[in-house]
Amino acid sequence: MGKLKFGVFLPFYAFQTQNPKPYYNQLKKIVLTCEQSGYDSVWLDDHLMYNNAQILECWTTLAALAASTKKIRLGTMVTCNAHRNPALLAKQAATIDVISNGRLEFGIGAGVQEDEHTAYGFDFPKSSVRAAQLGEALEVTTQLWTQRKANYSGKHYQLKDAVCEPKPKQKPHPPITVGGAGEKYTLKVTAKHADRFDWGFLASIEDYKRKLAVLERHCRAVGRDFGDIERSCWPSGQILVTEDQKALDLKIAKYKPVGSSLEDFKKYTLAGTPDECVKALRVYADLGVTYFMLYFADLPNTDGIELFSKTVAKLG
Repeated sequence: MGKLKFGVFLPFYAFQTQNPKPYYNQLKKIVLTCEQSGYDSVWLDDHLMYNNAQILECWTTLAALAASTKKIRLGTMVTCNAHRNPALLAKQAATIDVISNGRLEFGIGAGVQEDEHTAYGFDFPKSSVRAAQLGEALEVTTQLWTQRKANYSGKHYQLKDAVCEPKPKQKPHPPITVGGAGEKYTLKVTAKHADRFDWGFLASIEDYKRKLAVLERHCRAVGRDFGDIERSCWPSGQILVTEDQKALDLKIAKYKPVGSSLEDFKKYTLAGTPDECVKALRVYADLGVTYFMLYFADLPNTDGIELFSKTVAKLG
């Protein structure tokens, strides 16, 4: 399948604890396991609240993980644009890229959780406005990362002789992943600004192909080479990988929700042996995908993470 990269998604809901310190210690242990296993990256989600769940703020958590790791890249899947002023976020991101020696993956999206925005006092305008804000935010961010003094006058954001020093370690800047699959607005922002796209899990390969075609049209409209944007995908909503069918049946019995049929469970779960996982990934690799995002259903257990790295990733 050629050279592929694998990122591990570590959202807050993978950790069942009501104490933030054990939560972080568990997260750090898994990140170090991912690093030792040879994964390209780990990614944290960006949420501020979900009922009464224990949620660590993702950027300060990334800073702590940057100090505890050496090789693995660190990303946000994805930062919500409205949660932070983009100029301040650019400064935070540059700082983490420096202290991590150039290991930041900058993932950002327009935001989708209206209740969360409202609770924290953030505006939640219609999708076209949120996409426009995201586009301006990325212009602000890249100017601060690349120019000695940044000046910007947009509808939503402004800069006046703003200096961001030190600049990011990575040149010209950390890779930008734009998250979101909206074909009318978000993919237009993706076409203009993204180094990589992320559409989340799509239900079918046909959906994936359609969005590729839409993104290619947006690229032509803005004069961007479609081939400059790295293709990523989620091969499934979650992954259960085991060495043989007997072990797989046991894991499915453990993780399949009560009342859910096996057929429905497999609609969003890639459950299989290493050979079966390779077959599923190859479908996307044949479309030019080089970056796979993985959420392991058996987290915080690391059996799936370790087996995948030893088998599927090696075959890739």
